[in-house]
Amino acid sequence: MTILDKIVEKKRIEVALAKQKVSLDQLSTYPLYSRTCYNLKESVLDPNKTGIIAEFKRASPSKGLINGRATVSEVVKGYQQAGASAVSVLTDSDFFQGSLEDLSQAREALTIPLLRKEFIVDTYQIAEAKAYGADIILLIAACLSPQEIRSFASFAKKLNLNVLLEVHNEQELVNSIGDNLDAIGVNNRNLKDFSVDLNHSYDLVNKIPNDVIRVSESGISDPKTIKALKAAGFQGFLIGENFMKTDDPVQAIDEFVSEML
Repeated sequence: MTILDKIVEKKRIEVALAKQKVSLDQLSTYPLYSRTCYNLKESVLDPNKTGIIAEFKRASPSKGLINGRATVSEVVKGYQQAGASAVSVLTDSDFFQGSLEDLSQAREALTIPLLRKEFIVDTYQIAEAKAYGADIILLIAACLSPQEIRSFASFAKKLNLNVLLEVHNEQELVNSIGDNLDAIGVNNRNLKDFSVDLNHSYDLVNKIPNDVIRVSESGISDPKTIKALKAAGFQGFLIGENFMKTDDPVQAIDEFVSEML
């Protein structure tokens, strides 16, 4: 079993338990459920912003604890002030030490799009994302069928959510392209062994349709890499570990952005 298989297996159990505690109908009564979402495409293409989707991540299966001290509100506010186009917050507890509480705390602090970074295997999690203040959901092609991707994206759109599809290779991209996608991200990290290779992005950039935002994810640790990815055609850049592994993620993004300009 790969780490991804283990995460998905655990996630199905987690979702079944969550449904028993709070029904879909109950989620729809949460105050944030009816709010209008911020637009991901507009924010990424805003010339006053950086294109960076900055991630709050305490831990990962490959690295263990990355940052156990930083607080969500402080970090995401700093990300926004530094010019991030969006913020990503991990909500998986077992493998990433995140929570839905982290998501709602980030929502309170932000006026830019917020991504619920999660392994979505059920429409329930999409409704949950909306109820806790997300503007964007992530659909990972490596753990969903093309039919599930289409169905989940359609459900998300009914809730006015933005949809980011994550792919790792051309086969996943070809199989998964459909309606209701706002952005396609190429994950440079292999979810089976967690190795990183930026060539995944360069290989796929020209195969991503022009009507969606192109995002390069993972393994970006040098401002020069952003320039190269931009030149190749990417508009969005998901960066988490590079900031979170430091003592001061806010200072880290400030320095990174100043070198980008």
